[in-house]
Amino acid sequence: MADRSDFLYPRSRYYGKVNPENLVFNANLQEFAQRVSIICNLETAGKISAEDAYDKVKDLWYELRNSKNELEVGENPFGSGKSGDGIS
Repeated sequence: MADRSDFLYPRSRYYGKVNPENLVFNANLQEFAQRVSIICNLETAGKISAEDAYDKVKDLWYELRNSKNELEVGENPFGSGKSGDGIS
């Protein structure tokens, strides 16, 4: 095995519209999915309680939502600029 982190934390290729905001959000989304998977596995194995798992996933969700809002992903789907002047 060349790199242990590639095995434990695989990254999928991004196929969407390429711009820095989308790439960063995609990385954040993949990390969210990995961490939720780990939390679910810990809860299933009885290592953490269901309430604790719920709270951890909820915190991760808020982090992901804040990331989306800060990056303004999906705010301007037609790419007409951020000026808000209404000119298309």
